[in-house]
Amino acid sequence: MKKKARQRELWFVNWGGRRRGAGRKPKGERAGVSHAKRAKLAARFPVLVTMRLRAGLRSLRADDTHALLKEAFAAGSHERFRVIEFSVQSNHVHMVAESSDERALARGMMGLSTRIARGLNRLWRRVGNVFPDRYHSRILQTPRAVRTALIYVLQNARKHGAWRALVPDVYSSAPWFEGWKGNHEVAESNARILPRARTWLLSIGWRRHGLIDPRETPVAA
Repeated sequence: MKKKARQRELWFVNWGGRRRGAGRKPKGERAGVSHAKRAKLAARFPVLVTMRLRAGLRSLRADDTHALLKEAFAAGSHERFRVIEFSVQSNHVHMVAESSDERALARGMMGLSTRIARGLNRLWRRVGNVFPDRYHSRILQTPRAVRTALIYVLQNARKHGAWRALVPDVYSSAPWFEGWKGNHEVAESNARILPRARTWLLSIGWRRHGLIDPRETPVAA
C-alpha cells in the first residue's frame, strides 16, 4: 500500500509541469517570437523592431509595396511612437523607432501592422493574415548598440545579397540618412517624410563611435 501511495504522489507532482515539446508551436519553419511580457521601455532608449511577413506572400522589395510601407510608417508615427529609420526586405521589415514607453510601442506597432496589412491586402487583392506573429523588439541602451542597429537596418539588404550598389538601398530610409561617412551624398535629404530622432542616443550619441561608412556590412544587432 505504501508503494502505491508513493507512485500516486509522484504522478501528481509531474502533472502540469514543464514537459518536452509542450507549449505553443511555431508557425511555419521559424519559431515564433516569445509571448513573454515585454521589457520596460524608457523614452530615452530607441528600439530595434522587426516584423516578419507570412510565408508564401509576394516580395516587399517592389516600388508599389515600398511606397505603401513608407507612407504607413509616416502616417503611423506620432508623439508617443515614431519610426525613424527602416529597411524593407523580401519577407520582413526592420525599423529603428522611438516610443514613450512599452505600452505606446505596443499600441503603435499594433496600429502600424494593421495599417500595413490592410494596404497590402488591397494592393495584392487578397484577404487573410499578413503578419502571423508578434513583432520582435530589442531596446538599444548604448551609443554603440544604436550604431550597430543603424548599420544592421540601413545595410540589411547587403547582408542578404539583395543590394550591391555603392549607393544607399532605395528600399530603405538610407537615401535620407545623414550619418554617412566621407563625401557620400544624401540624394533625397530634402524628401524625408519620417520624423527625425529626438532621443540623444539616436540623434547624437551613436556618432561618438564614428559615422557609418557606406561599405560597412551588418553584424548581429
